[in-house]
Amino acid sequence: MARQRIGNRDVVALAVLAMLMEQPQHPYEMQRLIRERRKDFVTGLPRSLYHAVDRLLRAGYVEQAETTRDGGRPERTTFRITDSGREQFELWLLDLLATPEVEHPVFTAAVSFLSHLSTESVQTALQSRIVVLQGQVADLDAQIALVERYLHRLGRLELEHARVLRQAELDWLGTVVADMQAGRLVWEAEHMPAADPAEPESGEPAAENVTPLKRKAVDG
Repeated sequence: MARQRIGNRDVVALAVLAMLMEQPQHPYEMQRLIRERRKDFVTGLPRSLYHAVDRLLRAGYVEQAETTRDGGRPERTTFRITDSGREQFELWLLDLLATPEVEHPVFTAAVSFLSHLSTESVQTALQSRIVVLQGQVADLDAQIALVERYLHRLGRLELEHARVLRQAELDWLGTVVADMQAGRLVWEAEHMPAADPAEPESGEPAAENVTPLKRKAVDG
């Protein structure tokens, strides 16, 4: 079977390979482990898990180990990782660790459109986000304190990374809200006008019909 590279963002397939690196498993067992280990990045269970197994099977990275039937229940197929699957998993995981991915979270998109809202409403929304993030950081602190008693740090790195990201966003949001409260970052809400397809009388090309952000005060 021709080898096929699974997309770098296919985290469900990555999780399947990781589960099968431990031992052959049925998708139901993988699903249980993913939930027990709180791999929240694996979404769309169980459908996404079965689809990922199918992709990996067609790529030659996993294969059927055995099929069993328990009483009148449907057949259950156990899968195992292949040698090429082990090689691919290692290369893929090392690449993800070494190469930062360019990601565009929904929050980044929202921040890019702040000029369409009033400073007052944005400040209120950001303060609400700060409260939520503070709760998440506190929850992660509790989880880390709980597992550090019996879990090697290697098993805590995922929690530590999640906490660092939330704390960094909290620190940044604190400076943004502080600047808004001090009047160093304010603006008048602007709405994009409808595009006018008419050409100017002079015959010169029309400039982009974009209303610039009107600052009452500049940063700093």
